[in-house]
Amino acid sequence: MHHSDFVHLHVHSQYSLLDGACGLEKLVAKAKEYQMPALAVTDHGNLFGAIDFYSIAMKEGIKPIIGSEVYIAPGSRFERSNQDSGYEGASHITLLAKDQVGYRNLIKLVSAGYLEGFYYKPRIDRELFAQHCHGLIALSGCLNCEVAKALLDGDEARAKETVSWYLEALGRENYFLEVQDHGIPEQKRVTEGVLRLAKSFDLPMVATNDLHYPSKEDARAHEVLLCIQTGKTIQDKDRWRFSTDQFYFKSADEMRRIFAELPEAVKNTIVVAERCNLQLHFGQLRLPKYQVPEGYTLESYLAHLARQGLKTRFPAANAAAEARLQYELDVIQKTGFAGYFLVVWDFIKFAKDRGVSVGPGRGSAAASLVAYCLGITNIDPLRYGLIFERFLNPERISMPDMDIDFSDDRRDEVIDYVTRKYGADNVAQIITFGTMGAKAVIRDVGRGLGMPYAEVDKIAKLVPNRLNISLDEAIAESPPLTEAVQSRPEVEDLWRVAKCLEGLTRHASTHAAGVVISGDPLTEHVPLYKDPKTGSKPTTQYAMKAIEKIGLLKVDFLGLRTLTVIANTLELIASGRGQKIPIEAIPLDDPAVFKLLGEARTFGVFQLESSGMRDLMRRLKPERLEDVIALVALYRPGPMVMIDDFINRKHGKVKISYDHPLMEEILKETYGIMVYQEQVMRIASELAGFSMGEADVLRKAMGKKDPETMDQQRKKFVDGAKAKGVPARIAQKVFDKMAPFAGYAFNKPHATSYALVAYQTAYLKAHYPVEFMAALLTSEMANTDGIVKYIDECKQMGITVLPPDVNESESRFTVVGEQIRFGLVAIKNVGETAIQSILTTRRDKGRLRSLFDFCERVDLRLVNKRVVESLIKCGAFDSLGAARSQLMAVADKAMEAGAGAQRERSYGQGSLLDVLEATGGLTQQAEALPAIPEWSPTQRLAAEKETLGFYVTGHPLSDYRDVIARVAAVATDRLAACQDKETVTVCAIVTAVKEITTKSGDRMAFVTLEDMAGTVEAVAFPELYKANLLHLVKGTAVMAKGQADVGEEVVKLLLAEVSPLANIQGRQASSAVEITIGEADLSDSTLEQLKGLLLKFPGPTPVRLHLSVAPGAQVTVAASPDLTVAPNESLRREVEALLGSGTITGT
Repeated sequence: MHHSDFVHLHVHSQYSLLDGACGLEKLVAKAKEYQMPALAVTDHGNLFGAIDFYSIAMKEGIKPIIGSEVYIAPGSRFERSNQDSGYEGASHITLLAKDQVGYRNLIKLVSAGYLEGFYYKPRIDRELFAQHCHGLIALSGCLNCEVAKALLDGDEARAKETVSWYLEALGRENYFLEVQDHGIPEQKRVTEGVLRLAKSFDLPMVATNDLHYPSKEDARAHEVLLCIQTGKTIQDKDRWRFSTDQFYFKSADEMRRIFAELPEAVKNTIVVAERCNLQLHFGQLRLPKYQVPEGYTLESYLAHLARQGLKTRFPAANAAAEARLQYELDVIQKTGFAGYFLVVWDFIKFAKDRGVSVGPGRGSAAASLVAYCLGITNIDPLRYGLIFERFLNPERISMPDMDIDFSDDRRDEVIDYVTRKYGADNVAQIITFGTMGAKAVIRDVGRGLGMPYAEVDKIAKLVPNRLNISLDEAIAESPPLTEAVQSRPEVEDLWRVAKCLEGLTRHASTHAAGVVISGDPLTEHVPLYKDPKTGSKPTTQYAMKAIEKIGLLKVDFLGLRTLTVIANTLELIASGRGQKIPIEAIPLDDPAVFKLLGEARTFGVFQLESSGMRDLMRRLKPERLEDVIALVALYRPGPMVMIDDFINRKHGKVKISYDHPLMEEILKETYGIMVYQEQVMRIASELAGFSMGEADVLRKAMGKKDPETMDQQRKKFVDGAKAKGVPARIAQKVFDKMAPFAGYAFNKPHATSYALVAYQTAYLKAHYPVEFMAALLTSEMANTDGIVKYIDECKQMGITVLPPDVNESESRFTVVGEQIRFGLVAIKNVGETAIQSILTTRRDKGRLRSLFDFCERVDLRLVNKRVVESLIKCGAFDSLGAARSQLMAVADKAMEAGAGAQRERSYGQGSLLDVLEATGGLTQQAEALPAIPEWSPTQRLAAEKETLGFYVTGHPLSDYRDVIARVAAVATDRLAACQDKETVTVCAIVTAVKEITTKSGDRMAFVTLEDMAGTVEAVAFPELYKANLLHLVKGTAVMAKGQADVGEEVVKLLLAEVSPLANIQGRQASSAVEITIGEADLSDSTLEQLKGLLLKFPGPTPVRLHLSVAPGAQVTVAASPDLTVAPNESLRREVEALLGSGTITGT
């Protein structure tokens, strides 16, 4: 095959984030199309895509050249100055790895760029370069390189000094002068200077194209990508842009034409490529070195621990368990993973010894008896029929996955332990990359093109809600989307650009759980990254699959909130009841648990609290843990279509049948339906004679749906079945049923593990409801919606949640008899240090008697004015007898008195102050509370909302319950169940208004609405917003009508009509509020109080007063027009408190 005489050596892929618009597959395909024998990828300062690129290129027969365009600091990489951020700052240089030595040095350089030299860009310096340049080829760089900058500055001496330095560091054969020509005038000047340098130093030149996008036609898409990066739009004149459209993947012919006068520079690309011969070896394990006791090998120590655990797990002799254990140990020895098991066993043992909650299992690891005997998992694989080969297949060896759940508040302790044990240089978390999926790329491109938000949002919503759907699939499945795209040129442009950018990498972040553990410093194998925005701990530059490919040990350390809830519940039970509940030993057939599940009382129960799952629980009426396991597996897209059949079979409404008698034992547990991947494997084994390893290969093949592989597997299955006496017709039928199902069948070990955690939480809720709900509320302290939901659940359960109290509350939610006391941590603006000061004061010096006493005794360096005001507003001082309005009025005075008392105490006058305090002298002198009215219900509720995030003593909507019922309002937590674009009515409080200006200069707003069930974001478009400016105000109770905009993750309300609930209630109430005032109450004082009370409830309804002026004589008068009110329950209560029961009607 004829090869091109040019290869691209300066290439930016999608991993030059929001700058490179080339996917790796497309780059390699282009190289193959142009018959180029090799291709480099040189992303900006990183090696993010190196392993994927290497694999893709090798598969397509293209030699991969791994490189990076790194940034060189003008001085030391440790120096930071404003000059370093501009043109005079970091310079570029193109580095290519010749071999393993160069690759490892490149890893060290790009790692140091992020870990040591980051300032705007990940920078290295000459000192570091000189230490780690062996095995590298350097191309001098683009217009922003050191040589080009010197030449453009007219400083040829500096250019020569630069060339001399790199020649000395690298050696003559490893340094090439780079020339580029994208039609930029400055490049012509630089090329002229480079020619002089080449002659002066007798150095070769190499031509590159600094490519950033695949084709010339993609230049516009690349412009939009830069807009996405910089937050600009294509219309912005001051935006960053490339000055020509020449930064694309050019053919050899195009490059020869451009550099017709420098043919050697083109040919030298082949010279460079031939010198780059890096070979990476995948599949070689690089496990950390676990130190076993003297006299043991890794394998013998693992066997020793496993057999000890077997005796604990199975006290009575169990031949099946002993045989299974030996089989697993043999496979582990054969595959070389003994060290892996020991590493995981060690940190789980540490966690359990320290009291850190560990989940019973996760993923396929729960299928291992060795893991069960070691205490890594807590699921007996023999009892639940779990297959070891699903975890570790001796016939298709790959790194097994052991993902571990820890309580979320203590997970980091375990990661810190691993870091200390194996060394900080050997342990890191793993990077993950966000990509521009179908909906996201439409929105991003729409912003970059400056299109109106509403229009772009509407188009994005037309993409079907299916995971990983592509734009091509979306337009094929959605006629409305096709119509929208074809409706206007602007939308067609949006679609074209989105298609170009679809799937590109958008950002880097830290994987939620993945941790890599190495036996030697990670930078021997993988480059490291540090997020410049967060300054977080280093992560790998390679994502999960690349980490596994290069043989490093990856473990997921997951933080599971539910484990924290369980641990806190057990702690509350132990401290309050004196009972120690071994959660792993609770009975798994408890009738109370299944009653709770069958009645769908599963708020707070792991995995089972969504509305859909509650409905299924109610219908299924589970009677055994296996029913819960099946439901966890079935409640997902795909298998969800089988749920009705599953339920009907369980209840005998549909007859259970089997295609062959051998399948009955396999499918009996799930009423004749295939639910688990393991059932596919067992059918293959029992019907067709597959080994379990072969059956796992079949399962994976069915999931991938490769036609050629499937044909081979079908033949093997049918032939094997015939050999066991199963007719070919039956075998074909069974295979046809298995094939589509295997693609979405669930991992039974994972379903079992999570069903067990669900059962444990249901057990605690059924038997220890107060402790469980207190722990659940504590877990939601940072989530207002969660607090509201679970406090409402407490009400449904008959559990009272007592308000926060400075004398009674602890940091967390606590149990008081059969009630729950609100935790101080959940109060906004009251931090942990302030809380500890309050608790310490209370513990050391007794109960707090008043606000002044509080301010004298707590440490006011920790408890500031904001803390005190928050405590007053939320009602934490209510039990001390003063009104909140009074306390707020004297808060400054109390703090001044307290600060003075603390100063005096620090000056040695504590004994005198103690005497005064004991006799009440000091506090009584200061505590003259003003005679002012308490806050209105509205003020009080607003203060509670501000400090707690929800309402304690009532709800602003309580007065409108009748109206809400009459207008058939939908609760916000039910909106997700609505159809997209369905017209709904929501009655709620306006809690936030974010106003924006549209491109056309109109004002619109995003409005947060909150009802008793939760919150929803509503969109008020310009016309409606203008008409309702006075209604869409924070604190207003409104009836909002509009369309439910139901997305994949959130629901919005597109407003069409807004009305204050007070107006609606006024219209629906009687024509006037009638108030009767008895003769005894006809005093100026009472009438003045009544006037003040009516003013607290402004609204449209007039008031008529019936005055008893003498026995049997009554006069009716209309109150002042200024005293119209909003009739409601609160008004009725307050009037009757003043004038007596039955004195007001019309509310």
